[in-house]
Amino acid sequence: MAVMDKPAERFTSGAAELRRWHPDDLDTLVRVVEESLDHLRPWMPWAAGQDRAQSAGFLARCEEEWETGQAFNYAVTTAGSVIGSCGLMRRIGPGGLEAGYWLHPGWTGRGLATMTAAGLVDQAFRLPGTGRVEIHHDAANTASGAVARRLGFTEAERRPAPDGPEAPGEVGIGVVWRVTAAEWVARGS
Repeated sequence: MAVMDKPAERFTSGAAELRRWHPDDLDTLVRVVEESLDHLRPWMPWAAGQDRAQSAGFLARCEEEWETGQAFNYAVTTAGSVIGSCGLMRRIGPGGLEAGYWLHPGWTGRGLATMTAAGLVDQAFRLPGTGRVEIHHDAANTASGAVARRLGFTEAERRPAPDGPEAPGEVGIGVVWRVTAAEWVARGS
């Protein structure tokens, strides 16, 4: 596995094609988010107030965070259509990256979230100093937990959310799944 300073800007993981978000993706992002709001609102606090200006702000942050190495956000595509978003974020402390993902509801149930997350983990472990990847979700979001389980992550902890539930579908119990670089390589992933 080659070590890189930043992950690839574009790569494929199974049927999921991931490419870096760019500011000119605004119309596409707005459309995919709007079509997915009923699916996102229960789990994503940001979805409650999402509008065009917030989407533009997200894309601007994507550019800045990519350059600083704080986060690496991607459009998830398949067959040339944008079907969701995902990313790797440096918010879990030294040596770790958090992987996050969501898909348009018309594309769920096909293994694409698992393929997307697997691709993110592969990219994460190519970055210097990355020893672990985590997936965080609310305990009520069993679909996110199923992705982590399918990829061989280990449930590391459950803890009450400091401010309680942040989105309407949540119960306020955070679940942390973890895989180390050694575990990922040993599985031949």
